[in-house]
Amino acid sequence: MSSPTTDVRTRAAADLAAVREQWGDLLAAIGEPPRRADWMPYERRGFLDQLAAADREDDDQALAEVAVGRVPLILREHPAPADLRALDAALDVEHAVFDMCDAVAERVQLPTRDPRGTWSIGAPDDPRLWRLPTHRDAGPATITSTGSRVYGLHWACVWLEGRALDDDPADRALFARTPAPLVDQIADVARTARRRVEAALGRQTRTIVLDDGCPFCKAGRITVHNGGGDPRAAVATCSTGPTCPAPVDTERGRRAWRGPALVGLLAALEEERTAPAA
Repeated sequence: MSSPTTDVRTRAAADLAAVREQWGDLLAAIGEPPRRADWMPYERRGFLDQLAAADREDDDQALAEVAVGRVPLILREHPAPADLRALDAALDVEHAVFDMCDAVAERVQLPTRDPRGTWSIGAPDDPRLWRLPTHRDAGPATITSTGSRVYGLHWACVWLEGRALDDDPADRALFARTPAPLVDQIADVARTARRRVEAALGRQTRTIVLDDGCPFCKAGRITVHNGGGDPRAAVATCSTGPTCPAPVDTERGRRAWRGPALVGLLAALEEERTAPAA
């Protein structure tokens, strides 16, 4: 049976992997207007495109990684964001993960000596080591080097995952063991970062009862299970039951919208909202 510490290490690694795997989508969301319907799963290419192109996910992910690059948000020049909520989430996550990397490096990274005999934490010529940012005497406001932060959030998550797992014998020459209390801190940061990213992308599993009545039977209430951001798992149902005239199949005694039919439901709801009062 695995120890509690092992479980925490594994969970931290999984959360960090989820953050970096969704990072490209979050950066893309910054440039897109917020979704008008918060129950629809967010997808960078659009809801229908995701359904039609599920078999191209690997190619699209590779393209996204090339487009996003590694440069952190704090170093970029970018136009005014269309979605401030996504930008705030990205900045907060980036800041928390970078700061955690700095703290872990200071605790477990062993000092190294360069050819000139100077001891330091994080030799610039070893990519496995995390280099801390440096500042002028005036303080943090006059930063002179971003250290390993220049490689971006994706690399920071990979490095922090390695320190959480701490299972590579080759690392013993570079890192001391990551103590359990520090692993707990990494796990807390990773879990919070994952929740922040998935909340900004609308990927938290939720069940929502819409304020609007069913646009087809005019009597039932629409309940939406958002599928945790997976458009293929999202479903909406009408409380009226099979007598509702909506042009969709019945599941468990209720009319149910899935896949492209969800877009039809959204269009019908919008039409009801904008229709002139009788």
